[in-house]
Amino acid sequence: MRIQERWSRITGCICSKGARANENVGKNAASKQATKTSKLSVSSSKRDEAALEVDGATNQHRNNNESSTFVPSNEDNKKSAKTSALKACRILSLTSGQKGAHVIAGWPSWLTAVAGEAINGWVPRRADSFEKLEKVGQGTYSNVYKALDLETNKTVALKKVRFSNRDPKSVRFMAREITILRRLDHPNIMKLEGIITSKMSDSLYLIFEYMEHDLSGLLATPGVQFTETQIKCYMQQLLLGLEHCHSHGVLHRDIKASNLLIDQNGNLKVADFGLATFFCLPQKQPLTSRVVTLWYRAPELLLGATSYGVAVDLWSTGCVLAELFAGKPIMPGRTEVEQLHKIFKLCGSPSDSYWERSKLKHSAISKPQQPYKCCISDTFKDFPSTALALLNVLLAIEPEDRGTASSAIGSEFFTTEPLPCDPSSLPKYPPAKDFDTKVRDNDSRRQRGTGGKRRALEAMKKNFRGARAVPAPDANAELPASTQIRKGQPNTESISKQHNPAGYGGSDLTC
Repeated sequence: MRIQERWSRITGCICSKGARANENVGKNAASKQATKTSKLSVSSSKRDEAALEVDGATNQHRNNNESSTFVPSNEDNKKSAKTSALKACRILSLTSGQKGAHVIAGWPSWLTAVAGEAINGWVPRRADSFEKLEKVGQGTYSNVYKALDLETNKTVALKKVRFSNRDPKSVRFMAREITILRRLDHPNIMKLEGIITSKMSDSLYLIFEYMEHDLSGLLATPGVQFTETQIKCYMQQLLLGLEHCHSHGVLHRDIKASNLLIDQNGNLKVADFGLATFFCLPQKQPLTSRVVTLWYRAPELLLGATSYGVAVDLWSTGCVLAELFAGKPIMPGRTEVEQLHKIFKLCGSPSDSYWERSKLKHSAISKPQQPYKCCISDTFKDFPSTALALLNVLLAIEPEDRGTASSAIGSEFFTTEPLPCDPSSLPKYPPAKDFDTKVRDNDSRRQRGTGGKRRALEAMKKNFRGARAVPAPDANAELPASTQIRKGQPNTESISKQHNPAGYGGSDLTC
């Protein structure tokens, strides 16, 4: 009996140990599974934090709470939210983390690889969420379309940027415009509202508010003539926008009437920052002089300057001011040489000291033999005196004399009667854009060309009928030529030259 009792005790101990061991194995397996699930949850959480960069990872903590089996206290919520935010910051502060966030957000790799900083914090829009309505603009590097945002039912402008996504330099050039637009925030500057692209796309659209007019289109509209108070209103808005650009280290480098957009409420906004760049003083890197549309290009750029500042934008602004009063561009040169000549004739030529200290690239071949005097006031006698005073400053031939956007805003032109009107009081015009004007001009030229070709064809037919009625000057004129050909001898003179010694066309006059 005692032996049996001892044996039962031993087996009982063994069984109980086995049971406990099985229990421990089950616990360990459950713990491993929980750990694995936790790791997966953390990995998913990181992806969510990267994808929700725009929202600052604010929803991350809520998602974690919903998947938990316990109800944490408010203090725990605060700590967890703080931890999630710190994780998101750490993830997104790393280059690889940023690229991961961009990929998850849907940006194409060719953009994130070289210009990730331009799209940080944004998610691309889908192309199928917009409906193109019509083409409303065309530039050197872009096309602009009027479109409908199907998600908001709002009319927008889509700017399709032309670039090569296989060329990193081209992508950086395009991305610079995005970076600049995101830095600027002012009522008189077009605001970038979003970007359309996708992982598989090789194109890119910038989304802007749709504006009904541009200044060039309004100027070309028959019957539209601005009053002094209206011109002051537009110019004041332009200078306020430029002041904001320059104070944020941005040069626009393509100010012209067609890049100044106007909405139905009279608000003017500076657009098209495709040639814009950042600048700082002192300037360390040379800039290109191949910027600004020719009619609005400052003389130092035409002379090849690679070191310049806000003065190039102020020169263009002066050209716009004169254009508003004159009703047309004041210096429409066809070539750079002709443009520089027009500038010297109107604004005078630089002083000898300027030529010496500037040492510009094209100084030697561009310096006039005789100096020109400024004749702006004589040329535009009908302009208001305060407008002429400001124009003489903005179109000063030497850059340092043009002042700043702030000094122009404080000039007498804006502080004397009549004062600038309120934008909301400006007349309501039908939609007018420079692109529409060019289309109409091209159509009319095409029609004139078609009519001219038709008239020329009719004249040729008439001449041909008349030629058959008139005997040839010499019925045997072609005989020597045909005889030479039969003999195998080349004819040294063409038949047309035999009948027309002066040359083809019947005249040796030149024009």
